[in-house]
Amino acid sequence: MRELAKHQSVAGKTRDWRKAMSDHVAYALVIYTILQIFLTVKALGEGFSSLMPYFALVVLVAAIIPLCRWFEKRWSHLSDEQAADEDYAAAFRRDTIGLWALALCLPVALTALFKTIF
Repeated sequence: MRELAKHQSVAGKTRDWRKAMSDHVAYALVIYTILQIFLTVKALGEGFSSLMPYFALVVLVAAIIPLCRWFEKRWSHLSDEQAADEDYAAAFRRDTIGLWALALCLPVALTALFKTIF
């Protein structure tokens, strides 16, 4: 019975941890970029010329991509059997919490840093 439950989700399909992490990475990058636009770029725009905030946005988004890719790589190597194994649920939850903490907290922390500096 445990084996059957392990390989079925609520909808009757197995969950692919690889695809799920890839989706989380994509959404986290979008949210991170939006937060950068509305928080950090606004804070930078108050103290610099008009091009500096946009250059900073490009640099800050480019800097986060390797970190997000690291989260995705941790899951992309799984075999098809491992990708559907519910034993990975706790590790997946830990990685998604870390990814989302990074995506949500880093723009706020950078904004606070830039406001302090400028």
